Parts: sequence; structure tokens; C-alpha cells
Amino acid sequence: MNNVRTSKKRDAMLALLRSTHCHPGADRVYRELKLQYPDLSLGTVYRNLNHLCQRGLIRRVGTVDGQERYDGVITPHSHFICDRCGAILDLPEHSPGRDWLESVGVQYGFQAEGCEFIVRGVCRDCVGDQTEADP
Repeated sequence: MNNVRTSKKRDAMLALLRSTHCHPGADRVYRELKLQYPDLSLGTVYRNLNHLCQRGLIRRVGTVDGQERYDGVITPHSHFICDRCGAILDLPEHSPGRDWLESVGVQYGFQAEGCEFIVRGVCRDCVGDQTEADP
């Protein structure tokens, strides 16, 4: 039997991730919830984020500045990661579709179950900062 105990802290982490679009790391989740849960430890945050990922309730987006970042939106979508400031943006309308996954699977002889597509570069704000700094 696969009984999983409920946890107020874990539920709060899930609610936090589902209510934001900033794709926080464990440190930010910890800072945001520490006042509400004074006995919360960073280790507890890491363990629970890993648990939520394993259960498919959240997903890992990628590593930015050495920190794994998380997304509470689990419907298929792509991401853009700024290599300068670390901002992560959702790109829901620019994700490879089911037809593409099936085509790749046929071409290479596997059954595709999902795809994580990440675009990297420099975001609008950082491009603007660079343009303003140039004489």
C-alpha cells in the first residue's frame, strides 16, 4: 500500500509553488515559509521538494547559479532561462507537441512519454540594461 502521510509544511510548499510564476529554488521556499513555520529546516525543504517531484506534483526546471529551480505547473510547457540574471519564464505556447514526440520516437526507436524543452539566452530586461549601458 502506498500511503503517504500528509504534512502541513509539504502542503505549504506545494501551495507556494503553485501560486507563483518565479520558479523558486529551495532557499527561497525556505525563506518564504520560515516565518510561518519557525521549526522549518532547509533540509526539510529539500526532502519535501524531492518528494513532491517524485510524486509528479511539481517539476524541476533546471539549475540556475548552482540552485535547482522548481515549477508548480506540471502541464507540459517549455521554459526560457536568462543566462545573465537567472530569470525563468514559462513558454506554454512554444512546446513540442505530441506529434513531434511520436515522430522522434519512431525515428529513433523509442516510445516518448514527455519532453522538457529549455531555451537559454538573455532576457528582455538584461538586453535593455546592456543597451542603456552602451554609449
